[in-house]
Amino acid sequence: MNHDEAKQRVLALTEQLERWNYEYYVKDNPSVSDAEFDRAMNELQMLEAEFPDLKFKSSPTQRVGGQVVSEFKKIPHKRLMLSLGNVYNEDEVRDFDRKVREALHRDVIDYMGEVKIDGLGMSLVYDKGELQYCVTRGDGVMGEDVTQNVITIPSIPLHIKETRPLEVRGEVFMPKASLEALNAKRKANGEPLFANARNAAAGSIRQLDSSIAAQRGLDAFWYYLVNARELGYRVHSDSLDYLDTLGFKTNHERKRLHGVEELLAYIREYTEKRPLLGYDIDGLVFKVDNIDDYDILGYTAKTPKWATAYKFPPTEVITKLTDIFLSVGRTGRITPNAVLEPVRVAGSLVQRATLNNEDFIKDKGLMIGDYVVLRKAADVIPEVVRPVKERRDGSEIPFEMSETCPVCGAPLTKVQGLHYCLNPNCASRKIEALIHFSSRDAMDIDGMGDAVVEELFNEGFLKDIPDVYQLYNHVSRIKELDGWGEKSLTSLTTAIEGSKKKSLERLLFGLGIKEIGSKTAKSLARKFRNLEAFYSLTEEDYLKLPDIGPVVSKSLYSYFHDESNLTMLSRLKEQGVNFDYLGTDSVDVNNYFYGKTVVLTGALEHYTRSELTSILEGIGAKVSGSVSKKTDAVIAGSDAGSKLTKAQDLGIKVMDEEEAMSHLSTLRNS
Repeated sequence: MNHDEAKQRVLALTEQLERWNYEYYVKDNPSVSDAEFDRAMNELQMLEAEFPDLKFKSSPTQRVGGQVVSEFKKIPHKRLMLSLGNVYNEDEVRDFDRKVREALHRDVIDYMGEVKIDGLGMSLVYDKGELQYCVTRGDGVMGEDVTQNVITIPSIPLHIKETRPLEVRGEVFMPKASLEALNAKRKANGEPLFANARNAAAGSIRQLDSSIAAQRGLDAFWYYLVNARELGYRVHSDSLDYLDTLGFKTNHERKRLHGVEELLAYIREYTEKRPLLGYDIDGLVFKVDNIDDYDILGYTAKTPKWATAYKFPPTEVITKLTDIFLSVGRTGRITPNAVLEPVRVAGSLVQRATLNNEDFIKDKGLMIGDYVVLRKAADVIPEVVRPVKERRDGSEIPFEMSETCPVCGAPLTKVQGLHYCLNPNCASRKIEALIHFSSRDAMDIDGMGDAVVEELFNEGFLKDIPDVYQLYNHVSRIKELDGWGEKSLTSLTTAIEGSKKKSLERLLFGLGIKEIGSKTAKSLARKFRNLEAFYSLTEEDYLKLPDIGPVVSKSLYSYFHDESNLTMLSRLKEQGVNFDYLGTDSVDVNNYFYGKTVVLTGALEHYTRSELTSILEGIGAKVSGSVSKKTDAVIAGSDAGSKLTKAQDLGIKVMDEEEAMSHLSTLRNS
């Protein structure tokens, strides 16, 4: 076969395989046997091997994965990838509808109701009929290029008939059946299980080796054609139908709804249907169907006013508290944890829940052997709500706090209601310190999760933080451990090497200095620029800084005047770990919040506290946890309490979230 004949055959096989993929994964109606599909795929692979220039990046053969990257590059979104505001009950749904009707001067609005997939937000960009790249939501402005992993999902079209530029957004998720199969395999291999489908999907998409993502059984639904009007569509439901014709997998649980009463009926319908779906949903989404209305309704700084997400109320279940065990954190803090009879709640199997501290257990009146009410706080964190006292039979046992560390046996010290193990050589403290150092907000070493760190510590390859950068010396021995191969080791060592280039604030946070969170670490890094500058600072030097009090200054001084810590830092420098601040300090000093001290209070609608704190600090504000005469402004959400009262008494500027957003105009969609 000559080159021209091979090219024609490659194109024909590509079209055929994509059509078969669509029939199988999107329409659930295959027209050929697995054997026939495999024969065509094998033929295409052989032709690509013989004629390498005919192996295109959008070839069906790329779906099996195999590409390994050192890190994901950042890609700015062409248009901001906004999150949705939330409503939680019937009154708030009616209020959303009222605001829309008043803004549009209409008595009844047509909406599109859709189920809200509990997955990972994603955007696909096409041009000239070819998939260009796939990018995560990220912070809404900038996402990560995860193309090599997303294209392993068989239902995603690599080619479409639309040749004009097109961007479609949706959710990558793991079906319940895929999660069960994956966890069964991990259990057989002695690996930790994924807590829920969302975590499993997110973890799969962030694998640096795309062959791992290809094995995870991921899928995706697409729910928004970003440039619909440019393509001639003025109605959202029509644009979804158009995506169907292009081969995208859209969710047909959607329904066109006329007026608010149909919105409420849709909520009741899917409250009942939620457990029966083959994937997890954490709510419903309502969008105004007429796209031209979006310009009239507009946006807040972060959310569109023409759509909202209804969040299901937390599901409460009853299960048995069979035991309470103690864990040791990196600072030596002792935390009681509940051992529960396994129970499924809000989409995941729960067997453990934190009980915070001794006083938490006493205040709730919990006893070992109690039946307890359990729920997911914000549909994420398992929370023991209360004991079911009427089900007690006399066999329950009161909890008594241990006086010694459960790991090393050292005496515990109680400080302000919390218990600590102060033994610096406690194995559990060392493991937790290594996990923290490798975590995403610290040095972000992909592949150094809890189980890996614990295994490498127990095998003797890790004793302290600098040992992370000596793991390459043990590669041949690590290969002998179960589950370790060439690819996984290469990915890990590549991630470790890449972490050496991280900016100072990540290192400062990763060192696990008591009282130093990521916010304080960034502030210190900006101020002092290099880690070695801390070696000569006094407690008084730290106290001169805003928001640094005696406790934090004492902790910093003690850490950087401890000979063992200085020896450890010297080892890190010898191994090439960056000690410099690499960030930029370009802030518009004319923005409203620059230089102001701001307090957040109450429940925010459009941001989490941490998100808004990060935004404000990024533009030069200081976010404080308490109101004082030094406070310049208070941003008050719903159910604001004593902080709001104190601000009003002191005559401090108080604004609601909408007013605050109006000052953050640089974040608006443009």
